[in-house]
Amino acid sequence: MAETFPKEPSHKSPAATHRLIFACLVVLAIVFFILDVMLGSVQIPFKEVFKIISLHESENTAWLFIIEKIRIPKAITAILVGCGLSVSGLQMQTLFRNPLAGPSELGITAGAGLGVAAVMLAGGSSASMYAISKLGVSGSWLIIAMASLGSALVLSLILVIAGRIRDNVILLIVGVMIGTITLSIVSIWQYFSQPEQLQEYIMWTFGSLGGVTQYHLYALSGVVAFGLLLAFVSSKALNALLLGENYARSMGLTIAKTRLIIMLSTSLLTGSITAFCGPIGFVGIAIPHITRSLFGTSDHRVLIPGCCLTGMVLLLLCDIIAQMPGMQTVIPINVVTSLLGAPIVIWIIISRNNLRSSFS
Repeated sequence: MAETFPKEPSHKSPAATHRLIFACLVVLAIVFFILDVMLGSVQIPFKEVFKIISLHESENTAWLFIIEKIRIPKAITAILVGCGLSVSGLQMQTLFRNPLAGPSELGITAGAGLGVAAVMLAGGSSASMYAISKLGVSGSWLIIAMASLGSALVLSLILVIAGRIRDNVILLIVGVMIGTITLSIVSIWQYFSQPEQLQEYIMWTFGSLGGVTQYHLYALSGVVAFGLLLAFVSSKALNALLLGENYARSMGLTIAKTRLIIMLSTSLLTGSITAFCGPIGFVGIAIPHITRSLFGTSDHRVLIPGCCLTGMVLLLLCDIIAQMPGMQTVIPINVVTSLLGAPIVIWIIISRNNLRSSFS
């Protein structure tokens, strides 16, 4: 009689587990993308949506226009915003080794707001108001240009300061102070503005994914892709920074150069997204924590693509919630991201009990 031995329990390797999570996130992203294109104030059958996405003509020209010109650009924008802001937040949390750091901490978002306020509140010229009223607040190239200029000015100032300050904590404080100064200037303009000007600016601060057209997508996609490329290139450097700057130096890492690359990547991602979509909060803080909890690792070679997928899934879900079927109005995306993201982060903090372990 052959002797039998009990089978040893099989344990999946971390790499296999990561591949499974990546596959699940990809499937969720595809499902939510289709739902985001299909759902809205106008109900479009799934068969027609799939036909149009598959580059086949539809007999209903109204549905074809809605999907091609409105919903698909909005869904792609949600993907870009989710990838860009989540990776920006991940880089800031690692660079400053602070679980509450986000992409807006360097004042880039406030700088974009300053540029927009200069047009809407301080400018008030007939040409500016004509462009805003005819092209739309989110879709105006004038607004995008001024938001980009404001972000670029703050970025230039931060990079100059970063060249002279070696302490990341001091740099973080300086970034917060620059943001505070720009917000104070905007507040002064708001106080002396006309009600109609103030209303336009407040609408911009709510954030929107629906104002990005097909032509805007080319510019936004290019900048976001370049910012993400810089982040992927910096993944090994980010891993070294987790163990402290002294260890990173011992590994041959040039701290000043690495910090500039990380800050440039974050600023490009945050500035471009804010310029085209307005400020969208909480994503940069929430997604990195959710991704670390999902993958159970601090390796940025896993976390950066993980943040991209998790971010796009969450933003697509938020956009679906913001335009639930039967609703004639769209809830501001900022509201939905905060309501959905905050409870998740609270649950992660309570369950893990020690977020600092991810940064040591």
